[in-house]
Amino acid sequence: MSNHFILVAGEASGDILGASLIAHLKKLDPNATFSGIGGPLMIAQGFSSIVPMDRLSVMGLVEVLGRLRELLNIRKTLFNLCIQKQPTAFIGIDSPDFNLPLEKKLKQKGITSIHYVSPSVWAWRQKRIFKIKESVDLMLALFPFEMDIYHQHNIPIKCVGHSLADEISLQLDRNRARDLLNIDQNNNAVFAILPGSRGGEVSRLMPLFAKAMMIIKNRLPHAQFVIPAANEQRREQIEKILGHSILNENLKADMLSAILVIDAHSREAMISANAVLLASGTAALEAMLVKRPMVVAYRFTKLTYAIMSRMIKVPYVSLPNLLAKKALVSELIQDEATPENLADNLMDAWQNFNEDPEILATFERLHRELKLDAGHQAAKAILDLVAKKSA
Repeated sequence: MSNHFILVAGEASGDILGASLIAHLKKLDPNATFSGIGGPLMIAQGFSSIVPMDRLSVMGLVEVLGRLRELLNIRKTLFNLCIQKQPTAFIGIDSPDFNLPLEKKLKQKGITSIHYVSPSVWAWRQKRIFKIKESVDLMLALFPFEMDIYHQHNIPIKCVGHSLADEISLQLDRNRARDLLNIDQNNNAVFAILPGSRGGEVSRLMPLFAKAMMIIKNRLPHAQFVIPAANEQRREQIEKILGHSILNENLKADMLSAILVIDAHSREAMISANAVLLASGTAALEAMLVKRPMVVAYRFTKLTYAIMSRMIKVPYVSLPNLLAKKALVSELIQDEATPENLADNLMDAWQNFNEDPEILATFERLHRELKLDAGHQAAKAILDLVAKKSA
């Protein structure tokens, strides 16, 4: 009987990891089959998704409450599917608040449960480690600094590195990226602007980013901005916010001509740029891997931030700083994320990056440390666990 794996990914970064994992599982076990919830990259690998992945793409304590009934119904459907199909293993990819309670119930029913991407227990809500111990047979972690707390609690863990570090070359061609996006090769003031992939993120960040872009344009008349939209809905949202901001500021037409909104191609946008302004998350890791100076920003709803700010136990929120264990890149969170601060910090990052060889050297060192062939490492760890449990 061939192996069948049920996987659940809730957002774009999980879709990337899931697609790489499926591809490597198929190499090691060509007869394996896959179903659950995933995005277009996983589906392209032959994965069958029972509901669209974007139904799980919700972030923030307050935002989840508005969708709670739907999320609970999806989780119940997945539980029933697992009981019916008895998969070789259930693999929850990130989305811990959705996946871990499901993994706990499945583990209690004797179904092997694996979680891919450690929740940030080292950063906040540290008591979750006890829930994780009850929920998983194996944790697949992306980063070396995540291992210690699992070892302390005797939870099986494997650090597999990050698939983005495997995909992205240590040396990249900016000219090629600019040709693809039709950006002037000689412009030394191209800024990639990434306001996030979720509607809530874009609604909170894009108006601030738009005003920061206008400040920079006033200081640098030749500045150009490229904004990758995660999907059609985000593109419409971004263009609406830009139009509203530019109209309110009564700006000249040259501001509009300096902005290029594109579909997807976020990596090419970052490679083409001289500096990047982005929402905190996986995009910050990707900007580090393509070796670009950046400013990381984020805004939560007031209630979500009030709750989270009391729980956070680490001095940084962005992955480059967490990996480096020091402030390599600027972080502007909540009230610090003003248009003026965003513009000032992005200008500083743009001007100083090439003059500070330590930052680039650290980016390159961290890239090599994460380049472990993550998909293969994760697939092998899963199949090793399955073989051990069936022996």
